[in-house]
Amino acid sequence: QLQVVESGGGLVQPGGSLRLSCVVSGFTLGEIDVGWFRQTPEKQREGISCITYSGEGRSFLGSRFTIFRDNTENTVYLRMNRLKPEDTALYSCAVRRGVYSSCTSDAYDYEIWGQGTAVTVPA
Repeated sequence: QLQVVESGGGLVQPGGSLRLSCVVSGFTLGEIDVGWFRQTPEKQREGISCITYSGEGRSFLGSRFTIFRDNTENTVYLRMNRLKPEDTALYSCAVRRGVYSSCTSDAYDYEIWGQGTAVTVPA
């Protein structure tokens, strides 16, 4: 059964860094695209970054966010630097099964979602 579990969120001071983890089970990373998204009550779900089945990463919110993966751990990471209060959100990863030319920031393209991990950056 395909499942994703996020971890690594927490409280971090402005300017700090965090590394979020997305552990995938049921599929290997070479068979899926994985995306990272975030959402707040005030804003629509927003695509941050994604990585394809072949390991090609894309960033949609600039260089403060870096996606990478460890195939041996079947885990996709999101490194976030220079965090700001506006980065406060629930961060989720999601999986799209299949082989595509590229991954996307559209949440509707992804099928399996985790519960998310909360990140708080106080003002």
